[in-house]
Amino acid sequence: MSAEVKLKIAMVYWQQGYERQMEGELLEAIQLYQRSLAIRPTAEAHTFLGWTYSMLGRTEEAIVECQQAIRIDPEYGNPYNDIGVYLIEQGKLDEAIPYLEQALKAERYECPFFPHFNLGRVWERKGQWRRALDEYRLALDLNPDYRLAEQRLYRLQALMN
Repeated sequence: MSAEVKLKIAMVYWQQGYERQMEGELLEAIQLYQRSLAIRPTAEAHTFLGWTYSMLGRTEEAIVECQQAIRIDPEYGNPYNDIGVYLIEQGKLDEAIPYLEQALKAERYECPFFPHFNLGRVWERKGQWRRALDEYRLALDLNPDYRLAEQRLYRLQALMN
């Protein structure tokens, strides 16, 4: 089987895994992502497998999957942001910052508003509210419909007044 055919089949399993994940069928999603990876490892399958693990509270496994995604494609932004989020959840704010900053530099990332938002969360928790406001604003500049960033921005502005 050619590399191109393997990639197409792997991406079909990845898509099916994503659909199961969005339906809340996490164990089925894991199996489909693993099937995808067995055919052809991709940054996407590792990242989304990690996300599924995180939804099950398996944060360390999630981080490992994202690290594997980064090794496969260092220009794919999702795993950097995801590791940043997992580290924030663990209270490792300083460790999260470089991952979130790297997500912002990634050439292949469709949602750069997420790392801005997550950097805002870090700065807010560290008491650097002005920096947090700046990041929430940047997230909103990139995605004006991002309500969570809007809520954080307005809440933090109210606290500062």
